[in-house]
Amino acid sequence: MSDSPIALLRSYARQAPWNARGLAAQVTGLVDAAGVRPTNASARAAPSARSIRFYVANHLLERPEGTGTSATYNYRHFLQLVAIKIRQREGASLDVIKKEMKEFTGDALERRVATSLAAALDATVETRRQATDNEASASWRRVAVADGVELHVRDDSPSSRDEALMAMREAVRAALGREDIR
Repeated sequence: MSDSPIALLRSYARQAPWNARGLAAQVTGLVDAAGVRPTNASARAAPSARSIRFYVANHLLERPEGTGTSATYNYRHFLQLVAIKIRQREGASLDVIKKEMKEFTGDALERRVATSLAAALDATVETRRQATDNEASASWRRVAVADGVELHVRDDSPSSRDEALMAMREAVRAALGREDIR
């Protein structure tokens, strides 16, 4: 694999800073892709802006720059939030996580998150690479369904292609409100 888990994590740093909602969205995308699910039923897998503010108030996350709606979160906050979700998946309580978060320096935190997510991050990259390879090698056919409307259909399986084509024609017909679809 060409990208290390740390390099993939650092790609998120280029997107910082975030507001609370933006940070929640970034972490949600990563934990969803990695399949992170807390074992504690009261903990949600996807963080929200509200949970971020809760974690800051309870000293699990460092304070952001600024206050209120102008508060911004950086890459370290991103790593801390991902680490919290990983530890919740592993069954740790918030009190235990709070103690651990104080011990992590920037590099140690990044390594911990990268190590925990390595298999999932590798799988995500490999899945993207395979999808790109499949798209590049696929045979495509253009099918006109209405004046000025054409579909690009893969030529993999004739039967599934024909069924998909019929469904798409019906959808286009309904959207255009027209009967003159081929």
